[in-house]
Amino acid sequence: MRSRGSQNRLSGYSSFGSPLYALLLALFATVATLYVAGRLWQDAESRVYLLEELQRRTGQFFRFQGQSAISVDDTLKIIGCREQQKKLSALETELAVARQEGFVPKHLSGNDGKHPTKKVLLVIGIMTTFGRKKNRDAIRKAWMPTGADMKKLADKKGIIARFVIGTSANRGDSLDKEIESENSQSHDFIILDGQVEAPKEKSEKIKSFFIYAAEKWDAEFFVKVNDDVFVNLDALGEVLTSHLDKPRVYIGCMKSGEVFSEPTHKWHEPDWWKFGDRKSYFRHASGQIYVISKSLAQFISINRAFLRTYAHDDVSTGSWFIGLDVTHVDERKFCCSAWSPGAICAAV
Repeated sequence: MRSRGSQNRLSGYSSFGSPLYALLLALFATVATLYVAGRLWQDAESRVYLLEELQRRTGQFFRFQGQSAISVDDTLKIIGCREQQKKLSALETELAVARQEGFVPKHLSGNDGKHPTKKVLLVIGIMTTFGRKKNRDAIRKAWMPTGADMKKLADKKGIIARFVIGTSANRGDSLDKEIESENSQSHDFIILDGQVEAPKEKSEKIKSFFIYAAEKWDAEFFVKVNDDVFVNLDALGEVLTSHLDKPRVYIGCMKSGEVFSEPTHKWHEPDWWKFGDRKSYFRHASGQIYVISKSLAQFISINRAFLRTYAHDDVSTGSWFIGLDVTHVDERKFCCSAWSPGAICAAV
């Protein structure tokens, strides 16, 4: 009897306790769900706020910089590809018609291509200095056009010729004023500001000329000439036309020679020890006249700060191309010791 009563009490208690337990469990689950949902909602709001704040600050940064990294980069890529395509098409056309139209290839200037003009074939820099006006006048009378004829030479044959000079160590003195006065009448000078005109500065002067000319003119070739050399412009143009297909070319009367270590010698080279035991220069063009292509002039301009100069300007120029993939052309017509039929130049 007792066992039955106990069993009844237990069963009654179990039947009474099960709904209460379920109710408590459901209540606890509801509260836990609401708590978790609340925390998730709060976290979501925090993430949204942080994301909006990040976007706001990032947007302000790029607006401050005046550009969007993605859009500008994509735009530059597109523009760069289009410009390269234009250049390649223009070069192919020029090479195809150069020999038929003379030695001046045609070029479409500007972005719209609506104004066809003659591209510059070559820029001639005639190295001169103070006190050599007679030499300059002789060149003007012999082979370098002046006035309106100077413009015709550029328009019809694509040739630009200018006298190149630096400035006095005492900037603005009588020497500079004489050149400025002469230039005001002839308009045929390149005056290299910041480049001192001095015998020891010849190599730096040549470098400054190539830098200036490469940045000013989009020419196929750049020519260095001394002011005691007479040039046959037609012959020069014909020779250079035959080398339009060479992207990196160095043309001149190639030579070598002894390196002099004695300080009292006229051609003393302070860095003589760099040229080996036999003290012989590498092959380079004679300084009277030589030609470099556009890409080499651009190379000089870009690497100006790292290009070493030596005592002699022709050696310095030749040294800049050692180790580069450059075509050296030993053109005997550029040897100016004597005038001969078809020669490019003659020294006086």
